[in-house]
Amino acid sequence: MKISAIRPWIIQVPWSERQGGEGPFLTSDKKRELLYTQIDTDEGITGWGEVTTYPGVAGNRVVAHMIREVGDTLIGRDPSHIERIWHDNIRSMTYVGTRGAVSATASAIDIALWDIRGKVLDQPVHMLLGGPVRDKIGLYTHPPRTSDTVRAAADAVEVVESGHRALKIDPMMISIPEGPAHYIDGQISRKGMEDAWAMTAAVREAVGPSIELLIDAHGKYNVPTAIDLCRGLEESNIFWFEEPVPVESNHALQQVRDKINTKISVGERIFTRWEFIEIFEKGLADFIMPDITWTGGISELKKISTLAESYYIPVSPHGASGPINAMAAAQVIMSTPNFDKLETSRHDLSDFNKFIDEPLDIRDGDLYVSDRPGLGVNLLPDALKRFAIEGFAG
Repeated sequence: MKISAIRPWIIQVPWSERQGGEGPFLTSDKKRELLYTQIDTDEGITGWGEVTTYPGVAGNRVVAHMIREVGDTLIGRDPSHIERIWHDNIRSMTYVGTRGAVSATASAIDIALWDIRGKVLDQPVHMLLGGPVRDKIGLYTHPPRTSDTVRAAADAVEVVESGHRALKIDPMMISIPEGPAHYIDGQISRKGMEDAWAMTAAVREAVGPSIELLIDAHGKYNVPTAIDLCRGLEESNIFWFEEPVPVESNHALQQVRDKINTKISVGERIFTRWEFIEIFEKGLADFIMPDITWTGGISELKKISTLAESYYIPVSPHGASGPINAMAAAQVIMSTPNFDKLETSRHDLSDFNKFIDEPLDIRDGDLYVSDRPGLGVNLLPDALKRFAIEGFAG
């Protein structure tokens, strides 16, 4: 079997109102943009990969072009040579860096190759990674983003009523209108802090003491601001404080860790196993959350998880994107002992049904993985064509 074609798809899908906190990821006409990769073989077997949506439009287009260019170099290769292809893709790009767009490109291709491998062997991917260690995947998710404290509490209750036992909010975002990518001075006003504390307290009161309440700082703050923020948030018994400072400085992360009592989670912007080593060695986080579509795909998430297991650190993969993202991570997690919970963008993922062949099986806050071969979900080419933007229709 040989790879015969690799093509990116950028689609924009109509997105239901008020079902998740993806404001920065929506287009001006309220559509969700998603980036997929299709790998075809000369024996008619197709694999699907994904790259988590980047804020704005430039990131998706850059990575889509990279997938095209790298894909052209793989035509004629054996799709079962997953490890070799991963290393070729990463090592051939070292002069432009091996993180970010490069690792995202490698991720999309790797996920699709594992999908093909599972289909060839008529096995779900997790059976090729050692078999299951659990029968379901616990999820956490996001309520809609709002500046109204009363509405935030009600939205959180709706998530809990769906069966989810954990939810995540960024109550500071309303005070930084530029969005999650913004960082200039790393500060937030005192009023912004107090509003965030008040919203978090209202959500905690609404959902009760047993629900895990996760706070995402989106890597936006300098050291003293992150410390002050967290100390106020701790009054609401938050479960973790995520990405308190920008990813570039582990020293800054250490300073925050030394001054707060809450558990820390990092990892969605940490790519490949090598970048996680210092996190583990210096004890900088209680949880790690690599994104399978950014960090290097199925191959790399499995290796990072095994490395984390050596330090007794739980893995809670980031995943605020589409169904390939969710199912690829779930396949790895099915065979991963040190798993905590998996992220999804919202509690109701039925909007995915517009372009996949079978709905995700989510019941009472858990994702169930079937015995379908490969990833267990396929994209529908006709639907992709309908939602594709000009120039990126496969």
